[in-house]
Amino acid sequence: MTTSGLSIADAAERTGLSVDTLRYYERDGLMLAPVPRTSSGHRAYGPDELRWITMVTRLRSTGMPIRDVRRYAALVRAGEGNEAERLALLQAHRQVVLARLAEVQDHLGAIDHKIGIYTDAVSSSAA
Repeated sequence: MTTSGLSIADAAERTGLSVDTLRYYERDGLMLAPVPRTSSGHRAYGPDELRWITMVTRLRSTGMPIRDVRRYAALVRAGEGNEAERLALLQAHRQVVLARLAEVQDHLGAIDHKIGIYTDAVSSSAA
């Protein structure tokens, strides 16, 4: 087997993840398939693996629990025929993200209100 691709260190650098995180993704069933190996046994991350890692990272960054990422990966691995389940999982997560976004926007509004109060106070005292 002579697969070319990025080493795990290069893939970590490219994705912004640690080597340990990439190994964890493999070990915990978050990857779609085992990462190809070179003839010497080293991992060789290709474009498909990097795209999938980016997707997993985005799902995790939006707060999707590992169990749901694992479920999504299992559905994708299973192939065609489960698109309705994938859609339902992503739609449910989207609702969670939208609720969190609304909450953050409310918090930002409170911060902006306080900034306005202090801006007025500083402007008044400088005049």
